[in-house]
Amino acid sequence: MIYIYQADVWCDKCGNALCEQLEPPEHPEDESSYDSDEYPKAGPDDEEADCPQHCAAGEDCLDAVTLPSGQKVGAILGGLTIEGVDYVRRFGTEVANLWRQHFGELGYDFSDREDDQDEWDDPDDNLND
Repeated sequence: MIYIYQADVWCDKCGNALCEQLEPPEHPEDESSYDSDEYPKAGPDDEEADCPQHCAAGEDCLDAVTLPSGQKVGAILGGLTIEGVDYVRRFGTEVANLWRQHFGELGYDFSDREDDQDEWDDPDDNLND
């Protein structure tokens, strides 16, 4: 499960931790009775996005992934749209390798590149935004 809280997405472990730390609303089971800015709401695990999504906790994520360089990133969440697959294809960085491995294990195919891009964009600069 993922959680939506304060306009961000959180992995299951971090979302549960937030729920334990915060004062629950009067009726937490009725998510229409409160705003996700006040208390986390459950979100769909299979939500697709146009780029990979990571837990908002970043390197402090309770399910963080450690890259070969030692940098930690939040857990990868959800799936990818066709645009999301194209997004991942454009990058040649450490975190993009993680994306290709993770989403490849889920059945996404990154083998058909439409272009032979000489310069790679660098998404690692935006991991903790």
